[in-house]
Amino acid sequence: MQEIAGTRIAATTTWIAVSILLSSPSVADHELLERDLKDGQALYKEHCASCHGSNLEGQDNWRSPNSDGTLPAPPHDETGHTWHHDNQLLFDYTKLGGSRALAAIGVQDFNSGMPAFDDILSDDDVWNILAFIRSTWPERVQKIQASRNPPHQ
Repeated sequence: MQEIAGTRIAATTTWIAVSILLSSPSVADHELLERDLKDGQALYKEHCASCHGSNLEGQDNWRSPNSDGTLPAPPHDETGHTWHHDNQLLFDYTKLGGSRALAAIGVQDFNSGMPAFDDILSDDDVWNILAFIRSTWPERVQKIQASRNPPHQ
């Protein structure tokens, strides 16, 4: 009986360790760790706020297509869908622009209004902006978004 109890304790301890490891931002959110949030905020204000709002609120009616089929800029606060996506997609969407990023993953029938910033922002700039955006979300939302990322290899 003692061996069974020891096995249960070991299994429980292992499960707890794995759960902590998999939910740890250092594993699942490594691209956004130790970023310059002040720089990200300044870059957001300079390059993103004109469409996505100075308070990350997005444009009005952001779920309803414009006459050209593009959607208005969505909010980047917790009310939007930014946190529903993994870090790499958010990076690619910003760096390459919506149409190129989606085409790269096989989505052809979405008319995105998101411009590319690959000639304007460095990779570190994009990561700093994304880290700033994430820093504004409640901890619960940050953890959900971090869980959408593959573990650091």
